[in-house]
Parts: sequence; structure tokens; C-alpha cells
Amino acid sequence: MAQLADVSRTSTLIHIICKLPPDRQRCVAFCRYYNRILPSAVTANTVRGAEVRVEDPTGTDVRTVGVVSRRPEGMSAFTIVWFGQVVSLVGTAMTGFALTLWAYRTTGLATALSMVAFFNFAPMIVMSPIAGVLVDRWNRKWTMALSDLAAALATLTILLLFLTGHLQLWHLYVTGALSAAFGTFQWPAYSAAISMMVPKTHYQRASGMISMAESGSGIAAPILAGALVGILGFERLWVIFVIDLATFVVALGALILVTIPNPPRVESEHPESLFRQSMFGFRYIWEHRPLFDLQMVFFGANLISSLCLTILPAMILARTSNNATMLGLAQSAAAVGGVVGGVLLTAWGGPKRKVNGVLLGMILASLLGTLVVGLGRSLPIWMTGSFLMMVIHTILNGSNQAIWQSKVPPALQGRVFSVRRLIAQITVPVAMLASGPLADKVFGPAMMPAGSLAPVFGWLIGTGKGTGISLMFVWAGLAGAAVGFVGYLVPSIRNVERLIPDHDTLAA
Repeated sequence: MAQLADVSRTSTLIHIICKLPPDRQRCVAFCRYYNRILPSAVTANTVRGAEVRVEDPTGTDVRTVGVVSRRPEGMSAFTIVWFGQVVSLVGTAMTGFALTLWAYRTTGLATALSMVAFFNFAPMIVMSPIAGVLVDRWNRKWTMALSDLAAALATLTILLLFLTGHLQLWHLYVTGALSAAFGTFQWPAYSAAISMMVPKTHYQRASGMISMAESGSGIAAPILAGALVGILGFERLWVIFVIDLATFVVALGALILVTIPNPPRVESEHPESLFRQSMFGFRYIWEHRPLFDLQMVFFGANLISSLCLTILPAMILARTSNNATMLGLAQSAAAVGGVVGGVLLTAWGGPKRKVNGVLLGMILASLLGTLVVGLGRSLPIWMTGSFLMMVIHTILNGSNQAIWQSKVPPALQGRVFSVRRLIAQITVPVAMLASGPLADKVFGPAMMPAGSLAPVFGWLIGTGKGTGISLMFVWAGLAGAAVGFVGYLVPSIRNVERLIPDHDTLAA
């Protein structure tokens, strides 16, 4: 088999020499394999701007494959992209907050919020397997840029409809679905790119930084958006949409500035159809059964949590007489929790046994977060529960991400991660569709002063508007903790890190 034999410097040319095996075609395939990683792989040994060439000892197969990038790469590149995402996410969160207020103010129903959430999520279920295949084929940097451009187009559409006085609720469904369809490519591309940019020892820290970006955007965004709505009124919501568009420019600029390496792609001797390749992620996860079992824990936990988290804004608005400031403060508290969790994960690196971060995290997030929010009757309790929920969720998700990044080879992560996400979250759209009607038609009426459940649970959470959703939170908190305990009882889940070897160990 061909091996990397020598890396030598001749002036500014870097020659990668293949030992010629009996089958010459395999050597050429080997050289092509290295084509995709040379620009990043040899940077440490070369002068920036050096030309990179691949040749075999006979000199009959010599090709220039690129020039070592002058752009930031590695952890520096990741930090620049991360900063761009922080700015962009602030704008996106401001738009989301403004549209939540607009939808609930327009309809007064929790169902409106759950339907908007559904259309912002459902395309992921349909697109994920295909997106994973294409992410592994495409340039990951430009895949991320395409996703950002699609989200900007959706915001621009909402802006124009609002300015012309034609914005309706169904427009949010359409633009949300469009943005979500392209966003399906963003997550696997971003996750897989990190595996190539950041050393394995820093996977959890990188996940912590991402969580800080996602949560940090939620600290200022609700406060800023709420303040702008209070100052400008609902008639000038367009200002928030313009700010969002400006932040997209920053995110795209950050992507353009950096080098994001693509993993090597080895062509199959028997090319497969797009459909068959889209099934690869399912086959891979099923064949690595502990990883499948781990995802089934998220399958159950996400179903439970989505039944109530989707309509959390409706609960707070209903129990505070549509007070946008209180909603903003509660959401900001959750975002602060995400940042604190991200800082802890970045500085600490997460638990040594990452599966403990996942399973124990589920238990604690459910009991100290979801349950507390459901039991609360005032803003300080909601803020406390939201804060603790997000601190723990950040560590939970970072630990899970680190497990998958260390077990799945980078060249396969696009396909595998897309299916991984689909398995964990396929129940979420069902929960989103069900949560609004359950709140408006079942639990809401039952928890009114004369309702059927008021005598049973009224002493615990009160009665009246919004208490039906509070009861949904209480039950979800208890059920979510039960899922985490069950995970510890299954050997393949609690021992997943030992049963599945790291991908770099296998390569060695």
C-alpha cells in the first residue's frame, strides 16, 4: 500500500513523495487523497505562500495541488468564525424575539408560536440525510456561507412584507421553512469543520465556545429587542430586521477571511447513488450500536422537553399580562446560563467521562431547570430555573458533541452527524405541533379556576391563564429526569466511550 515517504523543501516548492506500490493506480489514488489535506497539513513545515506539489518517484505524475494559505487557520480561524457567529446570532435572536411578540400579540394563542417553531424545524427532518452527503462532498466553508445567505434572504423577505403592510402569520411559516432547509447544511458543516480545525483535546472547549456564542446572543438580544420595541413601538419592528441583516454581513466576512480545511475524500470503487449515500449515516450509527443507543436517549428527552419549551414564551406572557420586559429578562437569564456553562466548559474541558456529562446533565437539567420553571409563579423563579437549565444543557451538549467528534472519522462526519441529529430530534416536530393545542385546548382550560385539574394541582402551581403550561413543565421535568436514569441502567450507553474506539486510534 502507498505510504507518505518524504516531505522535502526545494526553494518554495514542497514535494510530497509517494512510494510506488505494485499497483500504480493506488499510488495515484493515495496522492489524490492527500490533495485535500495538503494545504493545511504541511503548513507547519512550510513558508506561507509556498506551492504544494504531489509527485511519485518516477516523476511521471507531478501536479501542483495548491498554495499554502496566507489566511488564518486552525484555532485562530475557528475563533474568527466563532466571533462572526456571535454577532450574527445576536441579530437572529433579536428578530426571533420581535417575531414572537408579533405572533402572540396578533393571535393571543400558544398554537401560533408552536406552528412557527414547527416550520422552523420540520425541514431539518426531511433534509438531514441528503444534507449530510452533500456536506461531505462540498466545500464546508462555502456551505456555511450559503446557509447564512439563505437566512439573510428570509429576513429580507420579512422586512419587505412588514414595510409594505402585508406581513401575515403564514409568511413566517414559509420564510422559516426556507431558512431551516438551508440551515440543515450549516450544523453538520460547522461541526465537521471544527474536527479539522481544532485538536481533539479541545473539542469540548470548542463546544463550550459555540454554546457561549449561542447563549451569549440571547443575553443582549431580548433586552435590546424589547427596549427597541418599547421605544419605537410595533410599527417600527423593521429596525430590528435591518440590524439582523447587518449582522449577517459580519458573519459572512468572517468566513471569507479564514481557511477552513476539508477532510480527505476517498472515492469508492463502486460509486453509490445519492439516496444510498444518504442512508450511510443510518447504517454507520446502527452498526456502532452504543452510539445509536446514546441517541435514543436524546430521542426521548427531546420529545419531552419540546412539549413545553416551545411554548415557554406563551406561559410567561400569559402569566404576566403580556409583559414583554419580563419575557426578555427570563430569556436573558437562560442565555446568561448558557454563557456561564460555556465558560465552565471552555475552562474546565468537561467531565473526564463524557457520558456522565450527558446522562447526569439530563437528570439535573430536568429537576433543577424544567421542573423549577413549572413550579415558579414569579419572574425570579423562572429566571433561576432558566439559568440553571442552560448551564447544565451547555455541558450536556458539549460532552455529547465531544463523544461523537472523537468516535466518527472527520471524512464521514457530515453524513453521520446529520443522521445523528435526525434520530435525536425526529420527535421534536410532533411535540411542537402537539404543544400548542395541548396548552390551548387541554391543560389551559383544565387549570382555570373551575377546571378539572385545578383542585388537584392548583395548590402547587396556581390556577388561571398560563398555569396549564406550567403543569406541562412540571410533568416534563419529572419525565426528563427518568430518561437520564434509564440511560445509566443500559450498559451500552453508560460504557459508550469504552465500547467505541476513537477514530484516530483506529487510524493509527
